[in-house]
Amino acid sequence: MLKLVLATLLLLLGLPGAAAELEIVATSSAGGSLARELAADRAGITVLAPPDRDLHTLQVRPSMMRALRGADLVVAMGADLEVGWLPLALQQSANPRILPGRAGYFEAAAQVELAGGVGVADRALGDVHPLGNPHVNMDPIRWIAVAEALAQRLGELDPGGAETFASHARDFRQRIQARLPRWRAQLVGAGGAVLFHEDATYLLERFSVPLLGLLEPVPGVPPTAAHLRDLTRRLEGSHGIIVHAPFQSPKIPNRLAGSLNWPVVRLALDPPVDANGEGYLQHMDAWIAALAESAR
Repeated sequence: MLKLVLATLLLLLGLPGAAAELEIVATSSAGGSLARELAADRAGITVLAPPDRDLHTLQVRPSMMRALRGADLVVAMGADLEVGWLPLALQQSANPRILPGRAGYFEAAAQVELAGGVGVADRALGDVHPLGNPHVNMDPIRWIAVAEALAQRLGELDPGGAETFASHARDFRQRIQARLPRWRAQLVGAGGAVLFHEDATYLLERFSVPLLGLLEPVPGVPPTAAHLRDLTRRLEGSHGIIVHAPFQSPKIPNRLAGSLNWPVVRLALDPPVDANGEGYLQHMDAWIAALAESAR
């Protein structure tokens, strides 16, 4: 609040340094890249989980608490992706501005329609997300909608930068839309992909790339030998690619790839920790190029 008052006084007096600097904490580097693209030099960005960490299983650390204590805005993925640790971290931060329901708390998944909701959480079904698939950053079209909603929220917190945020969101939309024809052309004839977890399914659906299977027989449950045999029998004679994240063990993906003579690639679900919008686009470029390898 003090920062906002000082910035307003500077603006009214016409003094230098009038740009407000928000402190934004993003749970993932995807959220961090979007906040960095929209806010530019009007915000400081802290990312809690680099792309080699699993947002499902992050542990609360003192450095997180320090960042959250001074935050003006938290950018979470939402839909219970961070449910195992973020609610506790927010409560313990002693920062009421960033609690759910306040202007300082923003969930990406709440801004778009989600796929795969099951209504209730039943651990017998594995590590399910009852509200739907939270990995909306893997769909560039959904990510445009998230960007526009985040720009609006930033404008509410920093009215002096509202037009800047909105302009950056429009530019981000145009850059994604300009890439779409090339991405679609690259994926014509793609054979499909086996994923470890339902984390890139939005991307496959967006570009009509077949999902050929999941290495997890049930979400969050490690692959079994029987499940791997069933996958191998079902996919023999076809062509595709196997993709897994850095925090997922390569052992099973490599074994299946050897049985099928398919390529296997390790790809992060989020861009680099210091990425901006261009870093996100390059991240999508890498995924599209990998999926294109599944074409005959």
